[in-house]
Amino acid sequence: MSLDTEFARSNMIHQQVRCWNVSSPALIDAMKNVPRELFVPEQYAELAFADVMLPVGRDKNGHQHRMLSPQLEGRILQELNVRSTDHVLVVGTATGYLTACLARLARQVTSIDISTDRISLAERRLDEIGISNVELRVQDLFDLPENDRFDAIALTGSLPVYDSRLEAWINPGGRAFVVIGQAPAMEACLIERSHEGVISYRSLFETVIPPLANASKPPPAQFL
Repeated sequence: MSLDTEFARSNMIHQQVRCWNVSSPALIDAMKNVPRELFVPEQYAELAFADVMLPVGRDKNGHQHRMLSPQLEGRILQELNVRSTDHVLVVGTATGYLTACLARLARQVTSIDISTDRISLAERRLDEIGISNVELRVQDLFDLPENDRFDAIALTGSLPVYDSRLEAWINPGGRAFVVIGQAPAMEACLIERSHEGVISYRSLFETVIPPLANASKPPPAQFL
């Protein structure tokens, strides 16, 4: 591990992540101790710590999937406020970096992706750094069993139209991070279920990320 790599990682934490209301010592430690450079596609190695989203391949519909920027991943971790007893769901494994960070914080992580190749690569990377509390599945979000429940859910792709089926998988006291809408203005939200079962929605910030594969699309515009 080179001094240049550690210097770049430190800059990523202090100049990107901490600057966006990310202050939890536990999640900062998780991002420091998961080697992001291991999870970046080889052709983008020089951008491992840059404040950009990196391409990780296209789905069957031609949509480009991306590894989220460090700043956005840090904010997702902050908003989910994962506890050591939590079971977490990651929708869109991509390279596995966010899954690895969450595994450092949670009791168990289930991470799903529709790409067999991405799941295989993530499995090798997680094994390489000794993370064993992750279940990886080749699966679409809306094919999840109805009785699956999670304390925290992170969607790494957006929903052009909000789909309330997501709420069924949130445990009482749980929460889900989701980005809703279409470019150029999408809204990051935290969906929460109270211990009494009441669902609430909290707007966090605006951002733009690619949509999840197979997410519902808005109806075409009607012109009179």
